[in-house]
Amino acid sequence: MLQVQFIRDHKETVLEGLAKRNFADAETIIEKVLTVDENRRKTQVELDNTLAESNKISKEIGGLFKAGEIQKANILKEKTGVLKTKSKELTESLTALAEELQTLLYLIPNVPHASVKAGNSEEDNEKIFSEGTIPDLGENALPHWELAKKYDIIDFELGNKVTGAGFPVYKGKGARLQRALINYFLDKNIEAGYKEYQVPHLVNEASATATGQLPDKDGQMYHSKEDDLYLIPTAEVPITNMFRGNLVQESDFPITATGYTPCFRREAGSYGAHVRGLNRLHQFDKVEIVRVEHPDNSYNALNDMVEHIKNILRELKLPYRILRLCGGDTGFTAALTFDFELFSTAQDRWLEISSASNFETFQANRLKLRFKNKEGKSELAHTLNGSSLALPRVLAGILENYQTEEGIKIPEVLVPYTGFSIIN
Repeated sequence: MLQVQFIRDHKETVLEGLAKRNFADAETIIEKVLTVDENRRKTQVELDNTLAESNKISKEIGGLFKAGEIQKANILKEKTGVLKTKSKELTESLTALAEELQTLLYLIPNVPHASVKAGNSEEDNEKIFSEGTIPDLGENALPHWELAKKYDIIDFELGNKVTGAGFPVYKGKGARLQRALINYFLDKNIEAGYKEYQVPHLVNEASATATGQLPDKDGQMYHSKEDDLYLIPTAEVPITNMFRGNLVQESDFPITATGYTPCFRREAGSYGAHVRGLNRLHQFDKVEIVRVEHPDNSYNALNDMVEHIKNILRELKLPYRILRLCGGDTGFTAALTFDFELFSTAQDRWLEISSASNFETFQANRLKLRFKNKEGKSELAHTLNGSSLALPRVLAGILENYQTEEGIKIPEVLVPYTGFSIIN
């Protein structure tokens, strides 16, 4: 959530940034925010003055009663009654204005970083890096959903029977490869200095709001109405919320965390060949990395996260590229996002497998996550997160890019985790 003071002080910058996102009615909403905030501040001043006057008169009344001037005291008591009624009305008005302001602020996405280009969709994203060799698999290469059936390692029909579409069942070596990837990703993250956490898979409304999933992605989240809890769309939500309301010290930076969780997303309205198999699921596994950083170091930290993910993909020997997302494709809460895409040789297309984002103070403002700077004043921290990595499309890429006539070879770095070197 943007800070109101930032909007007041940098109105044109905010509008320019929102224009990169093609954010509709940006000027109207920003003007309304400023108007409501101005009314809120005026009401606060009036309330403070009313309360101060009431307190002053109350002291005078006490003095008059002691002096025996009962009539004068009673006249002033009538005046304090009027002031109390006024202060109650002002308090109610102030509460209503604060709620209206909060609702408006929830509608406004983050302001993109200066390096983010304007754009409408993924077609306008900037390709900034690519690495790896795309294998020549020949004409008989199969997409991963056919390989899964051929080697009996993922059963999409069984998942559909048990739950519904988008909930696959991993079997035998498929399940072991899935578990191997989770452990490998966690080990790499821990080796890089991230502290491992096991976190809840459901969160309350306050947590989902603090990291920006609510109200923006309300329809994409599974919700238990009876308990008013949400199934998490990513480990970012519970991990980041561990620090909600904290006041940390500068010496605490960087705060780093990693965790594995299943993730749940409705992905309503997704149909067609591009979402077949593991390409898009309602439940999938992901290992996440999260950082809480000093504002002066957050973009260095983002670059470190990008290099870390690159190193993992190098070890897996998978062809990939990195995109800097344009304004129209950048997520609601992010200031800057780098997407990693893996080339699926059998499908002849790029698949998103990770993103690394800097949210600057956007999440921290909702989280009330602050630190004490060198001057002893509290200041909002910066939060970042990245997928390291999302499993379904990585697994799809391994199955497709490592297929041979003998079977599916296992990347060398994973063999100690799987206990086998080929699926056949």
